[in-house]
Amino acid sequence: MSKALIIAEKPSVAADIARALGGFTKQQDYYESDAYVLSSAVGHLLQLSNPAEVARGKWSFAHLPMIPPHFEVAPIDKRGEDRLKLLARLIKRKDVTELVNACDAGREGELIFRYIVQYARAKQPIRRLWLQSMTPASIRDAFAELRPDKEMKRLEDAARCRAEADWLVGINGTRAMTAFNSRDGGFFKTTVGRVQTPTLAIVVEREEKILAFVPRDYWEVRATFGCAAGEYDGRWFDPDFRKPEDDEHARAERIWDRTKAEAIVETCRGKPGTVVEEAKPSTQAPPLLFDLTSLQREGNSRFGFSAKTTLSIAQALYEKHKVLTYPRTDSRALPEDYVAVAKKTVDALAANKGYAPFAKQIAKGGWVKPNKRIFDNAKISDHFAIIPTLESPRSLSEAEQKIYDLVVKRFLAIFFPAAEYLVTTRITTVEQHQFKTEGKVLV
Repeated sequence: MSKALIIAEKPSVAADIARALGGFTKQQDYYESDAYVLSSAVGHLLQLSNPAEVARGKWSFAHLPMIPPHFEVAPIDKRGEDRLKLLARLIKRKDVTELVNACDAGREGELIFRYIVQYARAKQPIRRLWLQSMTPASIRDAFAELRPDKEMKRLEDAARCRAEADWLVGINGTRAMTAFNSRDGGFFKTTVGRVQTPTLAIVVEREEKILAFVPRDYWEVRATFGCAAGEYDGRWFDPDFRKPEDDEHARAERIWDRTKAEAIVETCRGKPGTVVEEAKPSTQAPPLLFDLTSLQREGNSRFGFSAKTTLSIAQALYEKHKVLTYPRTDSRALPEDYVAVAKKTVDALAANKGYAPFAKQIAKGGWVKPNKRIFDNAKISDHFAIIPTLESPRSLSEAEQKIYDLVVKRFLAIFFPAAEYLVTTRITTVEQHQFKTEGKVLV
């Protein structure tokens, strides 16, 4: 009987798939059922190898550029060799007539699988498991809709292109710069990278601006205002200020001439005046759902988490706890056919005491409905926005709970109707105050 070999990215994902599909028995480092053989990589097992001519070539301009006719792969280290041998053996089994790529649904997951296929010289047809969340129901649904290999060719090309660009820029750039810096003798290794070098250039450019900075004195005029309600502080600013293009440090409240600042103080000192406090109602739509970048920014702003920390927490909430959808996304919208799932998610959150008051209002009001700001296929690439799943969280750490709360609250907020969810400033009166000033110049 023919079987399909499922290759996941991590052993934990393979175990989740085995539990979701059912009928598997454990065979050391793989699982097997009547229809499937299931195993996994352990992250990246292979990398691009250096052709022999690259290894032998001297670090001089005469041997550049180095552009191999094709790229081969080799094990990253000995720790992954046993897993590679296992996967190669399973691929070569006579009853394995199809491969299922169950690595992470993204560019890196695609590359991990393609390198394994290349290394084992697999010839079987391939289908793709595309998971948006790791709940058992989502896994079963995704297996019911496996994608044909032809749909994934562009993702494979993008993954290989990035890896090969890293190799070409790194090898040629590093050897060229090393040869240049060593031209007068000695060996001065100078590393160059596709990401490393432009990032370093940004840091250097900023440092040069800091070193070239010339301090200038400026003054601000602040005053203490007395009125019937008490005292409050105010600051002078130029109402006609327009920021000049040639002075990035100019501000409406900054005065570059001390004489002018002192003249403003003398004009106002001890004089009565009238101030009108006026505010107008304003509305602001709630922010869009989170993609990875916006979640990382919010995690840093709210809790001081680094981008790496927020990603690792979101990945754990997706993979381990199964309470968030796939986090490595650049989309802030949901598919147009996801309205029913969003309703079920709101219903699930209504059972959680922490979110029940808001979720129940949304469910009762029928506020989850088609809306191009939320549900728009044109705003989605590989993955949709990060939202909670139907699973209830259990045993989350403090940091995990914080990130989960951010995602849930953003998800619920976006569904409130205009009268409720818009951030509104309501002003009922316009007051006038008589005041006396006690001005001073702050250097």
